[in-house]
This record gives sequence, structure tokens and C-alpha cells, in this order.
Amino acid sequence: MSAREVNRRAFLAGSATVAAGVGAGVGVPLLGTATAAQAAPAFAPGRAPEVKIPDVAVRPQVLADPTEATLAEAVTLIRRGKLTSLDLVHALLDRIGTYEPVYLAFNAIDADGATAAARAQDRRRTGPLGGIPLCIKDNYYTAGLPTTANSFVFQDFVPPYDATSVARLKAAGGIVLGKGQMGPLATTRATTPNGTVTTVNAWTPTDITVDPGGSSTGPGCAVAGRLATSAIGTQTGGSIVNPSNAQNLTGLKPTMGRTSIYGVIPLSYTRDHSGPLARTALDAAIMLAVMAGPDPNDVRTQGLPAPADYITSALPVRRGKQVVMRRRVRIGVPPDYLAASAGAGVLALRRAFLATMAAIPGATVVDVTYPDDWDLMTGVFNNVRLSERTEEMLPFLQRDPKLLGVSSLSWLQGLFLSGDEWVTGQRAKTRLLREVLDGVFGQCDVVLQTGPTQFDQIGLPELALPIGFQAVGANPKVPVGTILGGQPYEEDLLLEVAAAYQAVTDWHDQRPADPPAPAAARTTLAAPQSRAAAASRATPEERGAVHRLSATEALSRTA
Repeated sequence: MSAREVNRRAFLAGSATVAAGVGAGVGVPLLGTATAAQAAPAFAPGRAPEVKIPDVAVRPQVLADPTEATLAEAVTLIRRGKLTSLDLVHALLDRIGTYEPVYLAFNAIDADGATAAARAQDRRRTGPLGGIPLCIKDNYYTAGLPTTANSFVFQDFVPPYDATSVARLKAAGGIVLGKGQMGPLATTRATTPNGTVTTVNAWTPTDITVDPGGSSTGPGCAVAGRLATSAIGTQTGGSIVNPSNAQNLTGLKPTMGRTSIYGVIPLSYTRDHSGPLARTALDAAIMLAVMAGPDPNDVRTQGLPAPADYITSALPVRRGKQVVMRRRVRIGVPPDYLAASAGAGVLALRRAFLATMAAIPGATVVDVTYPDDWDLMTGVFNNVRLSERTEEMLPFLQRDPKLLGVSSLSWLQGLFLSGDEWVTGQRAKTRLLREVLDGVFGQCDVVLQTGPTQFDQIGLPELALPIGFQAVGANPKVPVGTILGGQPYEEDLLLEVAAAYQAVTDWHDQRPADPPAPAAARTTLAAPQSRAAAASRATPEERGAVHRLSATEALSRTA
């Protein structure tokens, strides 16, 4: 039996278990109050994960400014004694002090804790990430540091232990610099719980109408704006890959169960995923290598095939001076990928991406087809997720629906989903999974996507990577990315494709210009917009977020 067939069988067995409800509650126990979660046991990861990070060539600009460094470059410099963790933390804190009033990327900043951890790492490195400062999305438990999910429900909650993913990163020597701002309870772009826009796209800091991605907006902005070296987010409806595409990052949503969601405030137990938002494929691979593995507190992580060698997969292969694929790969192009509705700028970049990949020996670009009822399976039946949301938060809805903030209506909507609708939705999900595994992947090895919904519904891995820039309104340079979908537990193949592409392009090395000085930006950004004007330019999940906090207001609310 091939490794792919073993992976598929393990994935189908795990999916059936989760669909039956066994996976419910693996995030945190919500027993009516946020403080009830304090009764949950902590997961101690033991010794640092055995991850080997190779030395890499360090770009000249990094030597002048360590906030420019990729994670791999920072590890290389620290290992060689050319950079201390304390100097890196101080450099990032300096940028936070200057530009956080504009970006509003953080919900909380632990300057003292990060400084102390950096000093300890400089005395004795404790793992492969030894001394690397990270931004953690604010729905991950962080011991002694507020975890609010940017919500009224958890606004005063300070967990007594770390989420498993955070614990693994810290055991590897990672440093928690702060908590990334997010959409309230992970349902929209980053706003206050009542819907006021906070975090911006780091590439368009004075224009809040440019989409910064999904609910992991803060971690994405922190990495793109050089306020953190790397970050972790969560994805239930695109919130790793969308912020990555929007802000010129490489984001990786693993196969369901590959990384633990224990200690993550839940949204949908059949769709919640944890993963990295990073600057390069190699950085994403390093983060995943540390995060991946079984967790006794998360049934979805148990009994799976062993994690692959992600870091090796993310290193480009060269034959002489020419970049080649590590393994032969068929890259599937579905019918909607080159549809005119994408717009001329995006289409040109997608065609250039395909041409670049086709020129790499070992890569073949092939057309793939979808079944006739594809739109139905990935559209209408996507709503069955709403009942899972409601089940987790029902005690708070019963107490006061306003506790759910700007997205209260979507939580209430889950109450009105009938049992027969839910059952039909589960059947549609099973059909979709079969169509993808046997149909789409019968034609290719990885498949390009125009959105994350399909693979979020069925738990398959996705990788987002930058492919260029286009002008949007008055903004001359806004990132454009693309999404690759993979087969169960084949994150390594997605990384191989991304590594080859990034070896022959430099989009991923580009950073946004520093934003205007906060005093000047405050005048521009604080002006409220009318609801109608904001809604006309917002994505559907962003509607209702109507104006931008001033820097002073925001700092008082995110302190």
C-alpha cells in the first residue's frame, strides 16, 4: 500500500470520528463562564522538539536591520553569534513602540516577559527556535497573559496554562512577544467586539478598505509590518491563508489534526485548524515542524501518520544552477482559476505564476475539472458550520446575545438550523470529500484554489504564497497571493512547490514601506466612515465594521 493510500485511510478514519462528535470540546471546556476553563489540565510537551534548522544565506538588509530577518535568517545569526535574542526583541519592541499606534496589530504586548525570556535564551539556548520572538493570535491560551479572543465573553480571562501549540513553540525556545489582534471570536477581520475596525493591512495602513484578510489579521500584520519574526493563527474559514495572501506572507493551514487546537477558544470543532503565518516557505516549515505532533488532549492529533520532514521539503533543489522540483508534481488548474471575474491584474499574475512553475523541471501544469454540483456542495452546505458555533457558545447566547458582539446574528442563525439540514450538510460534506480525493486529485497532485472554503470544509491542507502586486484604488502596491490545496498530510509537497517558486522569484522578500508617523496617521485614520460607505467596500464578513479607532483609543483598548 502506498504512503498516499495510508494517509488517505488515516484521514478518512479521523474525519469520521470528528464528524461523529468525538472531537467536540478539544479546544477548551466552555461550561458557561470563561473562568471554568481553568479546570482543564495543561499539556506539558516535555523536551524541546527535535527540529534541525539549517544555516541559510543572510541578506545584506538583515545585517542592517534585524527586524527584516526571516525566521531562518534570525536563527542563523543567533547561532553564529552575530545577533542576540535580546537585540532582536529590542529591535521589534522599538518598531512596536513607533508603529503599533498605526498598525494596531496586537491585543496585548508582553515587553517585560519577552525581554526576560530573551536574556534567558542568550544565556542558554533551549531549543531550535532559541530566542525567536513570535506573535500569538489572541484565541490561543497563554499562561499568565490575557486571552480574550477579542470578545466581550473572554475580556477578563487570563489562562493558567499555554495552548499545546504555544507550549511546543516555547519548549523549542520561541518567545511570546504579544497577542495578535483578531476578529471577535474569530468571525471577522480584526475589529473591536462592537465592530469598529482596528488592525489594518500593513501594505495600506492609511486605507482600511483594503482587505487585510480574515480573523488572523493581527498576526499577519505583525509579521508583514516587521513587528514579529513569525506568528501563528487559526483557520476555520480562510483565516490563515487569506491574511497571508493579503499581506505578502506564506501561510500554512495543515491537515486537520496535524497540529493541536487544544487550548484554542473554539469556533467549529470540525473545521478549526492551527498553523503559521510566516515570511517564507522555509519559515512556515520550521514553525509547522515544531507545532506538529500528537497531543493527548486532542483526539484529532492521535493515530496519524508521522509528520514529514517539512524543513527539508522547504529547501529548494538545484541541478547545477537550475532550480528543479524535489519530486515530480502535477499542479492542477481548476476552471475558475483563470476566470475573468478575478480582474485583469490578478489574472496576469496568476498566468505568470503558472508560466514560472511550468518552466521548473519536474513541475507540470494541468487543467482539472470540478463535478457539476461543485458550487452547491461548497456553497449552501457551508452553513452547517453555524450550528457548531452556536453549540459551543450557547450558554453565553442564553445569558445575553450582545456578548457575542458584532457577529451575534451569525451565532443566532445556528439556533435555527434544523436537524435534517445538518444531516444533509454532513452528507454533502462526505460527497465533497469523495469528489476531491477521487475526482480532483485523480487528475493532479496539488490543486490551485480561488478561495479556502472547500478545503476548510473537509480539513485538507492549504498553503498560501505571494505571487506579486497590483494597484488597488489609490494604493499602488497591494499584495496578491495564491492558494495551493493538497492531499491528506501532504504539507511537505505543498512546501516543495512553494520552495521551488520562491527560489526563482523574490516577491516573498519584499516588505511594505514604513507607515506615516503616528501623529500624522491619526488624523487620517481616526475619521469615521458612514456605515453605507464602509459596507459598500467591505467583504461580506467585514460588513458592520464601520470606522477606524484613533491611535489613542486603540491603545487604551488593547493595552
